Amino acid sequence: MTFLDDKHHIHQIIEGNTNAFAVLVNQYKDLVFTLSYKMLKNKEEAEEVSQDTFVKVFNSLRKFKGESKFSTWIYKITYNTCIDRLKKSKKDSQVVYIEDFNQHQIKTIEVVLDAIDEKERNQKIQECIQLLPSEDAFLLTLYYFDDQSIEDIAKVIGCNSNNVKIKLFRSRKKIASILKSQLEPEILAYYESERR
Repeated sequence: MTFLDDKHHIHQIIEGNTNAFAVLVNQYKDLVFTLSYKMLKNKEEAEEVSQDTFVKVFNSLRKFKGESKFSTWIYKITYNTCIDRLKKSKKDSQVVYIEDFNQHQIKTIEVVLDAIDEKERNQKIQECIQLLPSEDAFLLTLYYFDDQSIEDIAKVIGCNSNNVKIKLFRSRKKIASILKSQLEPEILAYYESERR
């Protein structure tokens, strides 16, 4: 769906055609659920937050000014709804320690990931993202899987582009730590010895 299609449906909804909202929900429901699930790490909670998000979108539709893409606006509402849910449950206590990787270790992990087929690699990365704290999982999903720009992510989480770059850098280091612990040690040892 294009930006113009979104604007058309939004205009119809504001004019009283509530059936047009079903088109927007259908367009964005997978995106909202995926982002909610990445943050909450619980299917039922993600479904509830997805519903809450669409209720908020519907009730706030008149406030959408079109200054950003509609998808960015929905990301922001989803993000804030997830944050509210996490604050209520104080569930986001996962801590991932960042290892201080040298260039050789990073290269080794990249070589191992390149050696496995794409489907397996994506599955392994998705599994590791599930182990990240909520905000890190959300950022990496937006950037790598939903192809959102740094500027759009900054609008979603309410900070500047430089902060997003720093947060993404830290999130990548955390996922590298998780990947290193997840990859079989003998595979890593093999590739490290190959590179020497």
